[in-house]
This record gives sequence, structure tokens and C-alpha cells, in this order.
Amino acid sequence: MTRACRESSTSYRAADGSELPLLIFEPAEGTPSRAGVVLFHGGALREGSADGLAPHCRKLASRGIFSVSAGYRLLDRGAASIDACLADVRRAVEQFGRVAAARGLETPHLAAGGSSAGAHLAMLAAMTPSTTAPEPGIAALVALNPAGLDLGSFEPDAQRHLEQQVGIAEGRLIDYSLIEFVRPGNPPTQIHHGTRDEVEPIGSVRQFRDAMVRSGNECTLLEYEHAEHGFHYPGTSRHFDDVVDATALFLLDRLATT
Repeated sequence: MTRACRESSTSYRAADGSELPLLIFEPAEGTPSRAGVVLFHGGALREGSADGLAPHCRKLASRGIFSVSAGYRLLDRGAASIDACLADVRRAVEQFGRVAAARGLETPHLAAGGSSAGAHLAMLAAMTPSTTAPEPGIAALVALNPAGLDLGSFEPDAQRHLEQQVGIAEGRLIDYSLIEFVRPGNPPTQIHHGTRDEVEPIGSVRQFRDAMVRSGNECTLLEYEHAEHGFHYPGTSRHFDDVVDATALFLLDRLATT
């Protein structure tokens, strides 16, 4: 039987000074948190909210994982470009670390991740340096149908269109391509992806996985046959329980306190 969890909320200060939500899900009273994760919603940087991954966090909390779903500014709704979204995610991860520390969870027990564009932002924050924010303090990554793994594989016209869509200068798209930042020492990563994903082809995900492994990193790709983008939400497919269960096992195996 699934254990209940405790729910609350707080906020963090975005890069523009606005307040953005952190939805908090903790194990039931009397049950210590053994690991922690902060998740960022998808929506192509233009849609979505922290509520989107609340079901995932709720179930992870019932498994003993301190779970937070975070919002960030969206394009044309406070964010002028993907740079603003990424700056918010860095700040959210920083605040998540402080909130988790107050519950006895330090950096070796903390992960980040998300869905689609949110997974992309979380991975960028963990895999790239920042001149304006401290190191992310993340020991593992979980990505649910992530986008942006190999942006350099797009045709030039498609690259320029995407640069315009996310508000960056021509030629900068490669600066957000995750495969470019694969280095020895990247955090252990678990990826969940459908073989019929229409946003990020499974072939690109496999190439990213292979690049991570060649660099000596742990990167596990769980493929879901015939699943399309967004397959992991409750009510839309049969995969929600499997995705969250595998995520919980990964986090507890890599990060759990003794």
C-alpha cells in the first residue's frame, strides 16, 4: 500500500526578483527522507507549471524521497529567452539544496531532473558552469523524455528557427546542446524515453547515452516501446507507475542516506 505524504509549498526568488513556486512533497510523518530530487516541468518553455509533476513527486515522496516540483519563468511570460529560464532553474536548484539541508539531506543525496524542456534545463544547469551562480550541488539526474540532447544535428534552417523561438542569437543553439557538455564526471543519469517520441528522436537519445558511457559516466536509458512524447503522465498511458518506480529505485540506490 502506498504511504501518504506531506505536502507544502514555498518559493524562491527568480533572476528578475519575482517569486516562483517550489511545491514540496515529503514522506509521511515519522518517515525520514532518504534522498531528494527537484523536478522541472515541460511545455517547450512556453507552457506548463509546477503542478504538472506533482503526481510524480507525490508518489516519490511515498517511497521515502523528498521531492520538489519547481516553476520557472516562461517565454513571453517573464522570460525573454532560454537564458532567463536557465537562470531561474539554477536558482531553484540552489534553494532546493537549502530546503533539503534543513531536512538533513546534503549534496551527495540530491538529484535534479524533469520532463522535456524542464529536463533539458535541469541537465544544462548540472552539466555547464555558471559565472553568476554557485555549483548546482546535484549528485544525479533523472530525465523524462528530455529535449535538446543533440541540437547540432538539426538542419541549419531548423536551428535558426529554434534560435528565434527561444530568443537567442544566430549560431548560439549549440551552446544549449547537451551532448556538447558530456565530460568525465557528469552526474549519474537515468533517462526515460519513448521509441516513438516525436520531439526528440530515440536515436538522438541513444547517441547521448553512448557518449556519456564513452566518457566514463553512468547513463541508463530506459526505452518504452511505441511510447510518444509525454508518455509518463498518469491517465495518458500505462507507464506512469513504471516510470516513477524505476526513478525511485535509481535515486535510492545512488543517493540514499544510510
